[in-house]
Amino acid sequence: MRISTRGRYSLEALLYMALLPDGEYASTRSIAESTGISDGYLEQLFIALRKAGIVQGIRGPQGGYVLGRDYDRITVGDILRTVEGSLEPVECISVTTCPIRKDCKSRQTWVDLYNEIAGCADSVTLKDLTHSYKTMDQIEYTI
Repeated sequence: MRISTRGRYSLEALLYMALLPDGEYASTRSIAESTGISDGYLEQLFIALRKAGIVQGIRGPQGGYVLGRDYDRITVGDILRTVEGSLEPVECISVTTCPIRKDCKSRQTWVDLYNEIAGCADSVTLKDLTHSYKTMDQIEYTI
């Protein structure tokens, strides 16, 4: 499975928003200036994120976007599924019409891999990422 720019940029933009003070709105322009992601591309991504309730948009001169729910309730899995689609490494995991499904020798490997990927993505929240970001420079390395 490969995460496209849709997934990476969505996560970056939402992390930016999660680091803002509570209740502060972010315009796509301000996010673009801080992250280097195109304003137009962010608008496209936010359409899907808004429909999923991950962000909320407010129109007007003081408008912008704010997280649609608490950042401890938004997982990396939520974000990736919204903009990328399924996290399944191969299509046949969810397809029940595969003619060799019962006899497939490798299917369980793909199911196990999917469970690991989904479990990891669903266990990390935006709150976790903000904590990691804030403590990044505090780590001391000693050799």
